[in-house]
Amino acid sequence: MELKEAFGIALRQARLEKGLAQEALAPSQAYVSEVENGRKSPSIEKIDELASVLGIHPVTLFARSYLVDGGDLTDLLKRVTRELHELQ
Repeated sequence: MELKEAFGIALRQARLEKGLAQEALAPSQAYVSEVENGRKSPSIEKIDELASVLGIHPVTLFARSYLVDGGDLTDLLKRVTRELHELQ
């Protein structure tokens, strides 16, 4: 699965879990639908805005995207933690 498709799924899941309609995320419901269906890739600024409306960190949306295909959260967090320490 492409990352933009996985991101769309993660966005939709987060939105539904928060009990929000697509219209609550952005002025254009059509835009949110395009992102959620993997047809559009939001900019970094737009991802930050979407995450803010959802009340979560943008990295949470990305992490969730990598878990859509059944990835393991513990393994992902260990890898990211290790890589962040290596980059310091």
